[in-house]
Amino acid sequence: MSLPPVSFGTSGLRGLSDGFTPDVVFAHIGGFVETACTDARSREVVIGRDLRASSPQIAALVGGALTALGWKPINAGAVPTPALAAYALKRGIAAIMVTGSHIPPDYNGLKFYRPDGELLKSDEEPIRAAAKALSEASPDFEPFLPHEDPAARDEYAARYTDAFSPHALAGLSIAVFEHSAVGRDILFNALEALGASCTSVGRSEVFVAVDTEAVEPSAMAQIHEAMAAGQFDAVVSMDGDGDRPLLVDAGGSQVSGDVLGALTARFLAAKAVVTPLTSTSALEESGWFETISRTRIGSPYVVEEMARLGADGIVGFEANGGFLMGSDFELPHGRLKRLPTRDALLPVIVVLAEAAGRDVSVGDLVAELPARVMRADRLKDIQPDDAGALIEELARSAELRASFDESLAEPKTIDTTDGTRVITARGDVIHFRRSGNAPELRCYVETGSAQATQALLSAMIARLATHLNARGNR
Repeated sequence: MSLPPVSFGTSGLRGLSDGFTPDVVFAHIGGFVETACTDARSREVVIGRDLRASSPQIAALVGGALTALGWKPINAGAVPTPALAAYALKRGIAAIMVTGSHIPPDYNGLKFYRPDGELLKSDEEPIRAAAKALSEASPDFEPFLPHEDPAARDEYAARYTDAFSPHALAGLSIAVFEHSAVGRDILFNALEALGASCTSVGRSEVFVAVDTEAVEPSAMAQIHEAMAAGQFDAVVSMDGDGDRPLLVDAGGSQVSGDVLGALTARFLAAKAVVTPLTSTSALEESGWFETISRTRIGSPYVVEEMARLGADGIVGFEANGGFLMGSDFELPHGRLKRLPTRDALLPVIVVLAEAAGRDVSVGDLVAELPARVMRADRLKDIQPDDAGALIEELARSAELRASFDESLAEPKTIDTTDGTRVITARGDVIHFRRSGNAPELRCYVETGSAQATQALLSAMIARLATHLNARGNR
């Protein structure tokens, strides 16, 4: 048989949920354990899932496939991705997270963790090749999951309640926008355990895709409604699988993920920061860090670069706010062990704890970075080939760029490392990129003010839509 259109994206295997058939799941699970798990301490694989409607069924297929392949599944249940990763890394075993992260509800995915951490880009081709071979002779097997083990969830919560003072957030009033995030209860309980007073808002029993880089107006309206209804110091949340944070300050402004990352890295006294091209240039302007290394977009690239640097005091983060720890860090109250995968809980706790500890607002902390503001948005349901062709043309054609904005006609630089990234003569950044996880065309804009960034971003999204409509691509 030929494999259906389920494929590796920026970070993990993604596709429409009905594409994760028994044959497809068996082939890719087999390819993973055969090629990437040879150094596992045991033939155990821990399985987690998000709260999508399709995730329990796919998780059971994963468990059944592992059993048929002679491996023992451990069922962690509905847990955040970083909780699953931490559990597996501590034990030197593999992990598989069933999640589509922030992409639409009818999609889903598998995120693989080797016994030594996150799957790397170099692992994907061997898995694809092995999966193709296995797909020709997939056996019949029964979906299966053993009784749920809460250890991954409990250890993840303790990771932070043990490392921070129980009074770290004392005096803060926090609204937790829970929606359908798998980590919503852990987030709420952890903040309260550290001294905050928390109020639940927006909880949904139907899966809602929340992209922390481009929050839907309906979700932001719920957040602003919560702010108006109470005297909160912040509203916090995370995406569907708990590896991307969301924080809105008391004034109703979202703190972008790269700013959360910068503040978290400073709090930890990190020496080296690894982050993709799209993170704010305020990092270099701040002078806070000895080394800043830029990568392509995607946590596997960040993980690889952290490993290459190979020294103490290394962290990574993405523009979506997912924070990675390449080293252990000592805090006044406890020790944080390395966790080289995206995590949403740490940056939320750190920024709130620093605000509480210094008796300043979250907005005051943000203002300590040089004034650079990045925002992102995207067009949905864009065919990858159409998005790719337009991005390549924008790199080549000054005339096309000028039709978007005159400042793009003769820019200071054009970088095609990951999409088309243009820096104008006045220092504004406009980055067009095809999503690696979903049929979306993304745009990232950075300027010196929130107002200018939003205006330019809105204009770019409108130009993209007009251009694609004129070509009949939408």
